Amino acid sequence: MSNAPQPPGDQFGVTVDIEQHGSAVVLRVAGELDLLTTPTLAAACAQELKKRPPVLVIDLTGVTFLASVGMSAIVAAHEEGGDHTKVRVVGGTRDTMRPIRVTGLDNLLSVYPALPAALEGA
Repeated sequence: MSNAPQPPGDQFGVTVDIEQHGSAVVLRVAGELDLLTTPTLAAACAQELKKRPPVLVIDLTGVTFLASVGMSAIVAAHEEGGDHTKVRVVGGTRDTMRPIRVTGLDNLLSVYPALPAALEGA
């Protein structure tokens, strides 16, 4: 067990890096999104949605496991964005796309295969 300090909000191995791409905000998520780690994503989404960017992209390319609670946080961000912020999701890998498709969320959310596609028109 390491005594090295953990980055804030990364106690359980998930990271959410916030990047500005023109008028769009990108949340690059890495690690496993489960019951213990999803609050980190939810907090980042809430923080950025308060600023009302025209586009918020949740990039799941680095996510290795997506539990239902993680999908719920993404849906909550989509709903919170409302008319003022378009929430887009980069599905990335089979680890994230499969649960999104199985649950039918790809019919509710704007899902893209890669970040450049999600940023088009932003």
